[in-house]
Amino acid sequence: MSGKPELRGRAARLARLLPAGAGQAARTPFVLLVVLLLGGGLIGLLVLNSALSEGAFRLDDLQKDTKSLTDEEQGLQRDVDAYSAPDALQRRARELGMVPGGDPAFLGPDGTVKGVPGAAGQSAARAPMIPPPEVLAPAPARPPGPASSAAPAPAPRQPSTGAHTTRALAPSTQPSTTPGR
Repeated sequence: MSGKPELRGRAARLARLLPAGAGQAARTPFVLLVVLLLGGGLIGLLVLNSALSEGAFRLDDLQKDTKSLTDEEQGLQRDVDAYSAPDALQRRARELGMVPGGDPAFLGPDGTVKGVPGAAGQSAARAPMIPPPEVLAPAPARPPGPASSAAPAPAPRQPSTGAHTTRALAPSTQPSTTPGR
């Protein structure tokens, strides 16, 4: 026989209500469920934290790219502004052999000419000469060394208003260095 005494009466009825060995068997699935939930939660937090960190690094890279592209855009805008400045346009036109136009004449609605037209070459002699910005800007400081003892840099070429400015210009096959033109 077993070492347990047999219950009688009221104790036997209560013992029948409780399943035999149920205390140990009911705890094991509960403990496994709690461990799995905690482990899954920790792994989920780890994955979420990694995703947020990756997003933060990507955001930082995109902000750096945005800053560098903004700086580049501002530099290009400065170049466009420098190329479209009146003195730069005049200098470039003179480099291409263009001269300022003469006095204009106007045609009336009936075909009469109003004013006396002047040749372009005549007004070029009296047009004020604006030196390029490179001439007006101070020369950059050179570091001491053997390169500074070399011959000085040649002076910038001044466009002349001589006979070659009155010749007709052939269309240029080279693309313009001015952006958008």
